[in-house]
Amino acid sequence: MPGSLAVSRSAALLAGLLGVPLGAALHLGRWPGRKSLTLAINTDMGLPPVVVGLAVTLLLWRTGPLGSLRLLYTPQAMVLAQLIVALPIVAGFTRAALALQDADLAPAMRADGAAERRVAYRLVRASTAPVLIAVAAGFGRAIAEVGASLMVGGKIVGQTRILTTAIALESSRGDFALVLALGMVLLLALAVNASLGLAARLRVAS
Repeated sequence: MPGSLAVSRSAALLAGLLGVPLGAALHLGRWPGRKSLTLAINTDMGLPPVVVGLAVTLLLWRTGPLGSLRLLYTPQAMVLAQLIVALPIVAGFTRAALALQDADLAPAMRADGAAERRVAYRLVRASTAPVLIAVAAGFGRAIAEVGASLMVGGKIVGQTRILTTAIALESSRGDFALVLALGMVLLLALAVNASLGLAARLRVAS
């Protein structure tokens, strides 16, 4: 299922592009609503994917706010759902990674005249390995997700059928040989992702 990797890779990339700056802003910022957003991010790490699927389905339904875009049951809708699932993980882990840096580092850079964007950039650079772990965790959550993807993408052969939805479908049909084969492929993808995370951890330790 080549679409599985493409969908989850796109979702993880977007989650990284949005989640890393968001995590930095939550760590460095002192703006109204920051604590509430931090609480929401931490809560949404455990958000049930089917709830995300329901929300995206209502949003993209033909009578919904974005129904005119006709994105429901498309790979783009699946990317959106997986993005919403992965984003809190990337943002939350990034914020936690930056919090491990020396507490005096950011004030020192500000004292030298560095703008907030520069401070955030330097902190992220200094936390490259744990930030990569955050993005890897987001990818792992995205590619292993089934509930939201099934609701917004369905299981259209050659279009929106991905590994997890195919496993659920073939399991209901009793084709366990195919289910086991697809499961091994999914585990292989997760193993590669875990290896990247381990490599980043070893870099931190060294």
